Amino acid sequence: MDTLAGHMKNKHITVGSPILKSLEPNLIYTGLENASGDPSLNNGLMYQEMSSLNLTDDIDHHVQGHKSILLLDDRERLRVNSVESFLKSLKIEPNTKVKVVSIFGNTGEGKSYTLNTVFFDGKEVFRTSTAQTSCTLGVWAMYNSDLNVICLDTEGLLGISKNEHQRTRLLLKVLAVSDVIIYRTRAERLQRDMYTFLGGASKAYKEHFSAALKKVLAKTDCEKIAGGLGPGVIIFHETHYTDTLHESASVTQSVEDILHTTFADLNMSYDAFSFIKYVGVKTVNSVTSFEKLKNALFEKLENTEVRSPRDAKYVFLTLKSLNEKFQNQISDASPQLYLPAFFTCTDKCQSCKNSCVLSMGHKDEGEPHHSDKSCKFQHQYQNCVYLCKICYKNGNKIVVKPSYQTTSDNSWSSYLNYVWSGYVIECPNCGEIYRSRQHWYGNKNPEDCAVRVEIVHIWPGDKYYFQEKSLLGSQNSAQKVIDGVTMISDLVASVGSQPKKMISELAADKIAPPCWKSNLESRDCYICRTPFSDALRRHHCRACGETVCDPCSSKRQTVPSRGWFSDVRVCDQCYRDSPPSLTTNSDGTENRARVIGETVVNTLAAVKSVVYDKPKELLKDAARPVYWTPDDECINCSICQKPFGLLLYLHHCRNCGKGVCDDCSKARKPVPLRGWEYPVRVCDNCHYL
Repeated sequence: MDTLAGHMKNKHITVGSPILKSLEPNLIYTGLENASGDPSLNNGLMYQEMSSLNLTDDIDHHVQGHKSILLLDDRERLRVNSVESFLKSLKIEPNTKVKVVSIFGNTGEGKSYTLNTVFFDGKEVFRTSTAQTSCTLGVWAMYNSDLNVICLDTEGLLGISKNEHQRTRLLLKVLAVSDVIIYRTRAERLQRDMYTFLGGASKAYKEHFSAALKKVLAKTDCEKIAGGLGPGVIIFHETHYTDTLHESASVTQSVEDILHTTFADLNMSYDAFSFIKYVGVKTVNSVTSFEKLKNALFEKLENTEVRSPRDAKYVFLTLKSLNEKFQNQISDASPQLYLPAFFTCTDKCQSCKNSCVLSMGHKDEGEPHHSDKSCKFQHQYQNCVYLCKICYKNGNKIVVKPSYQTTSDNSWSSYLNYVWSGYVIECPNCGEIYRSRQHWYGNKNPEDCAVRVEIVHIWPGDKYYFQEKSLLGSQNSAQKVIDGVTMISDLVASVGSQPKKMISELAADKIAPPCWKSNLESRDCYICRTPFSDALRRHHCRACGETVCDPCSSKRQTVPSRGWFSDVRVCDQCYRDSPPSLTTNSDGTENRARVIGETVVNTLAAVKSVVYDKPKELLKDAARPVYWTPDDECINCSICQKPFGLLLYLHHCRNCGKGVCDDCSKARKPVPLRGWEYPVRVCDNCHYL
């Protein structure tokens, strides 16, 4: 008998001719090698309606001997137009109940040969080839009338394809309409790609296909799959030299337990599948045994407890619906030679958890962390900064923050003025841009007129750098003064007299800069070693922080490195004939509480009435840190929910800023992130964090 190619040549018909392309796209495999170069006909496809070409009976007989049809091409295009064409092409009688078996695996693993052997007695219904190029593109279908099973042959994974992602999605859609899937692998050991595919398929089924299938079943009045579970999985594993998992199993650990453990170790799950079964064979010669696979497969097909047979038309309708729903174009990323995790910085923002995008070790080169993604605000971090609005409009990002003194103010009295009148915001380019109490009433918030708020990342190890440029702790120094004034006021009220030496020293230690030596530890002068007494007062050198007597600290000089820009007390050892340059200075943050404290304490003698009543109340609003809940919003204790009043005094936790009662804030600990370097009041919730 002449070959089909010969008949086509005699009839002047070639593969890919306009005559063939004009026919209905219901295709069958003929075994004809394609010589046209047309990718859509690479497998030697011929249209089923060959009789319309008026060819010989030999041709028709050859065509009908191979009944696999192209159901979906490699571009996810459905090649069968209707339910009638689907049933006719597969020769399925209407209302026939069927199950669907599909096969998956890497290219070249023998998937088509497996289906031919298991379901069709070895006949080449699905094409096999010894060539390097893949012999199966897209999804091919064939019906076994004896078992009432539709078999689907799929394109292999890991093949050379320009649309790899699109092909993978195509396979997942086929998996979603199947009742049993066979994962075919010929390898000495199970490889990661199998677990990756099955784990990803399980996740895709739960998150996307399950809901879509329910909608399709509801529209078509199809019998619903019990429990909404996905297909069952049979892993067919063939080895030559190594043992299968059956030899590795034991009395205490079955084959399925080994698979479950491996999935868990890879942080994957297969819980969307109705079952998973392993079939392993060890081939010692060139002939593969399929008996174990047949027995396991037919046993699962006969079981109807989880998935029952369904009308064949619903297989087509379900596949058609899924294909229309998930049909957008997918662009494949170019293969990467390395993973970003190999060389990219591993630090993550503490607020938004986004990773730094720079290379490892960039901080050693002086380059700060960077992320292309925006951060999100977290109340506990207060991770926002002020940007000068005028500069921002001009294309510059200038960070500004509230201060209780302008750069031109050097006198101590100016601190007290700003505590009473509020804070000021200065821009290096624009000067003073905001004053919180510029008017008696009607003052606007800085965000409304002068600054722009920007959320910033908080990177590990950048805590102090972040504090320097953020609003975090920008007003804590004034609150430290309030704490000191409160303590002095309470002691004065209790003893009925003005603050004495012990009270003054105790209050001074509370607001002293970190570099100052404690009054309680100072027994004699650091320079002359003369013991301190009522006649010989102790002082602190503003440069070194040591305690010295009055004769050893009679000189005055600026100390810009410590934030003292006017003449202050320095000891004889620190005094320099040439005053230090003002260009080498700090912002005086660590000394600000002491400076304001000295101003308040020096004013006490002249304004006695202010000591008892006014400082605490009038300074409170200006000095309150930005993260504290305002007093008028603190109705109940945030922990015990008891209402505040005369018998239940209001306090603020220095960590979270919420209003709490005394019983719920007994603990004390430093809160360096908020600028409290020594033990301060914290609520019970923050104490155990």
